Order: sequence, then C-alpha cells, then structure tokens
Amino acid sequence: MSLPLQTAALLQSARDLVKGLPADAVLLLTETALDWEEVERHLLGCRLFAASDKPALTKPLKDNENWHVIDLDPDPLPIQERLNNALLNAVTDEALKPGAHVVVLYNGIATIEDAPEPIDSLSVIHLGEHLEPMTNQDLRKLGKGVPLDVLRGVVDLAKEIGREGREGHPIGTILVVGDVKKVLNVSRYLNFNPFRGYTRAERDIRDRKVREQIKEIAKLDGAILIGRDGIAEAACLYLDVPTDGIGLSKGLGSRHLSAAAVSQSTKAISFCISQSSGTVRVFQGGELKLHIEPLARPHVWQPLRLESQEAEDENGGG
Repeated sequence: MSLPLQTAALLQSARDLVKGLPADAVLLLTETALDWEEVERHLLGCRLFAASDKPALTKPLKDNENWHVIDLDPDPLPIQERLNNALLNAVTDEALKPGAHVVVLYNGIATIEDAPEPIDSLSVIHLGEHLEPMTNQDLRKLGKGVPLDVLRGVVDLAKEIGREGREGHPIGTILVVGDVKKVLNVSRYLNFNPFRGYTRAERDIRDRKVREQIKEIAKLDGAILIGRDGIAEAACLYLDVPTDGIGLSKGLGSRHLSAAAVSQSTKAISFCISQSSGTVRVFQGGELKLHIEPLARPHVWQPLRLESQEAEDENGGG
C-alpha cells in the first residue's frame, strides 16, 4: 500500500520542520489506513506519535518501539478536540513535555459527507502557548465570591480525582461550590447525605485528609456541594436544573450539561471532572471559564485554534 502523493509530501515537510525549527516530535492523527513502514521511512530520525479514534488503524504500531501510540475515545469529536486530547494524553503520559514543539499531520478539510479522508494538513503546535501552570490569577477570573484558598483546595481535589480515579478506576463527578441554599433548593438526594453528623473541621476541604475522604465519596452517584467557606455540605445530589440556553462543545455529555446549568441557575461555581480524560472544566454563569488538566501540577489549557478556523473567524464565518 503506497502513500498518497500529498501525504508523502507532507511527511517530508514535517521531517524538514523537525530539523529546521527544531521540533520535538511528529504526531499523525489519521482517519484512514497508512503504510506505516513507508511513513517511518519518510520521518527517519524523528520522534514519532500516532493517534486515532479507530484503534485498528494504529494496531500495527503497538509493538513498535519507535512509535508512541495514543488511542482516542471513539466519540465523533471535531478535529480540534481530537488533537487537543491526543496532545494532552501525550503530556499526561509524560511522553511530551508541556513546553514541547510538535509538528502535527491530520485531515483538516471537512467533506460534505464527513467521511474519513487522507491526511491533508500540517501545523506546528507550541504546547507552551496552550498549556501553562495554573496561577492565582487564573482563579481570580472566577471573581471574589469564593476565597482563593477554597478555590485552590477544590482545584487540588478535582485534579486529583481526575488524575488518580479511585482504586484504579476512573471517576467522573461534579463539585459545586457556593450558594448552598439555592443549590439545595434545585437538587434532590439520590442517597443518604454522607457528610451529615460530622463537624465542620471534619468537612473542611482545605484539609488534605478531608480531601482524601471526599475522593472516596466521589465514587457515588450525584454531585458534591461545598460551601464558599470550604465546608462540604452534601453529596449524592441530583441537580434538577433547566438546561435551556446552555451551549457546550460537541462530545461533552449530560454531566457537563448539568454542571453548566447549575452554575447558570445559581451563583455557584461548578467543577466537572471528566471520567474519560480526567479533564476538569469550570463553569460559572452557565459558561466554561477554565479548562484544567490534571497533570502532576494543575495546568490551564487553551484549546488549539487551527489556521483554517482562524481564517473563518476573521472572515466572519460561523
């Protein structure tokens, strides 16, 4: 199986960029089968990454020590989201450093039928421009309704849940912070409240021991409610809130919708931990405010904006 001419040319350009910039690696995000031996010949001397939401396409590389294979969830995500996830997985696995320069090859031109297409685009991604250590300034974007030390404690709790899961299993949940009375008014319990009967000190999320206990509770169904003072108030909450007017990126499910909706119906800030990726998304006023990656230290991620998208935005495209 030979490579399409345009793919071969793009591979050669990628190799030249790696040497000329220099760049740290080449990532291929493929939607179609490739002759991997020929691809490797074109990219001789480069660090090689391959990603696909169709594991069968990259299966031939599983035992090849020259390749780092990234399996993506088989969700119908836009190309930007798939690239985001592939790069973040590589950083989380410590295969790439947060400041790495990566040449990426992908199918960036959508078709009317939206069918799989050969690689047709090349971009250079500077991860340092998209992935930065979280600072207090990032948290101040959420306003002064919740003290910084409480927000920092919730971020630590959320990213630990996202990174570690529990007992080897990934966990997804929602942490709602602030506006306790109103949140309780728009919620109902799915089970007994596990915080009932404990003292304030035993429920203060700024205490690492308390956070460890809450990570165990996070395995249960429902959201966890924390007061603006950092005291955990309730868990196992079903958030019965209207979702009208909430707009989310394609691929985000009902948990993210509920997190956004409760932040729209109340003055609370919600932290939604994705079960599949461990990513933490922070909602306020029904809108996504922060996108936190659960690395060894929490990082704020600025989503990729590919050249084709930027051109559409500048020309008034939707």
